[in-house]
Amino acid sequence: MAWIQLRIHTHSDHADMLGDLLMDQGAVSITYEDGQDEPIFEPKLGETPLWQDTVVISLFDAGTDLTPTIEFLQSMPFLGQGFKHKIEQVEDKDWVREWMDSFHPIQFGERLWICPSWRDIPQPDAVNVILDPGLAFGTGTHPTTALCLEWLDGLDLSDKEVIDFGCGSGILAIAAIKLGAKKVTGVDIDYQAIDASKANAERNDVADKLALYLPEDQPTGLQADVLVANILAGPLKELAPLIAEKVKPGGLLALSGLLQEQAQDVADFYSQWFDMEPVTHKEDWSRLNGIRK
Repeated sequence: MAWIQLRIHTHSDHADMLGDLLMDQGAVSITYEDGQDEPIFEPKLGETPLWQDTVVISLFDAGTDLTPTIEFLQSMPFLGQGFKHKIEQVEDKDWVREWMDSFHPIQFGERLWICPSWRDIPQPDAVNVILDPGLAFGTGTHPTTALCLEWLDGLDLSDKEVIDFGCGSGILAIAAIKLGAKKVTGVDIDYQAIDASKANAERNDVADKLALYLPEDQPTGLQADVLVANILAGPLKELAPLIAEKVKPGGLLALSGLLQEQAQDVADFYSQWFDMEPVTHKEDWSRLNGIRK
């Protein structure tokens, strides 16, 4: 089935209202997009902020005459007669196949590969993690995840206990197990992340080595030889004392989810508990490493 796409620029204050109006006019879907390359990092808990210049994208059946819709929107004071918009034809595609074709096996470090389940494994003798994109964050394509995977690949995890703090999809926890860790604990505030990590661990036949907890359910006195936390700068600083106490003396720490300009501030903060190493960068993102004092 073919579609018509209507793209309208508006202020963030009006985006939700405009989306509702377009749905009333027969749109089958609404999407919000950044209109001016204005990234938003670390929104407050419970908030879903939009960009100041937001593009509201609505999808209509190809047979829809949008003239009445445009005339109706021109009567809205917050848009006016000359509002910025664009109408486009969207070709009919197998969107599921299109989406699947965009994901390929990726190598991290010397031994580790992350492979979607529908792709052939390039190196059967390598350390292969089978993981599909899903609800929980973490497929290996983002630089912060890649930084953590490359770090784990460079460690000797034999007989080590590992904590994946903010486990998301479970990608780091599962990689650690496949790289030799004897036991891994994943902690996340989102029950959907716990479910995703469990399902991915089962798919990779490592569920027996992965313990998963919401924060309120984790064992008292939990500690590990290695802790990796790929979250964001704000939570990393807020949770620093908690994270520090989970690493055994002499244990290893990796923190990511940090923009380059945030990295040194967080490194300085963690130096209370860890001997911090030089910052590692990838694109606009950074990873911090330290050894527990």
